Amino acid sequence: MLYFLEGTVDAAQQGGGLLGMLPMLLIMVAVFYFMLIRPENKRKKEAEQMRSSIKNGDKVTTIGGIMGTVVDVKSDSFVLETSADQVRIEFAKWAISTNETAAEAAKEEAKKKQEQKAKEKAAKKAAKNG
Repeated sequence: MLYFLEGTVDAAQQGGGLLGMLPMLLIMVAVFYFMLIRPENKRKKEAEQMRSSIKNGDKVTTIGGIMGTVVDVKSDSFVLETSADQVRIEFAKWAISTNETAAEAAKEEAKKKQEQKAKEKAAKKAAKNG
């Protein structure tokens, strides 16, 4: 029986068990925030911006896989023309999965920036050598 009582006294005197776990708990919360929560919020914000910036003539794909061209944009919906048959369907804006027109424009802009950087690098190299 004495061993039982001595064990409880030692555990009560240590008391650092919870304080020792607190830094690890804070590190885990920080890792979850930076690895899961923050990237998800960023994706949601980008998707909302993409959906609010659609305009007539954009080629989009819906979450259901329907591809077409936007012919009319309303406050909370848009009308999509799907093919040469000129079938028009109205969707809610949240149903847009991708905007190919905006994606292509972003790729072109990135390509131009990359070419500009390459030209600047070549000009610096030529100035250094010449």
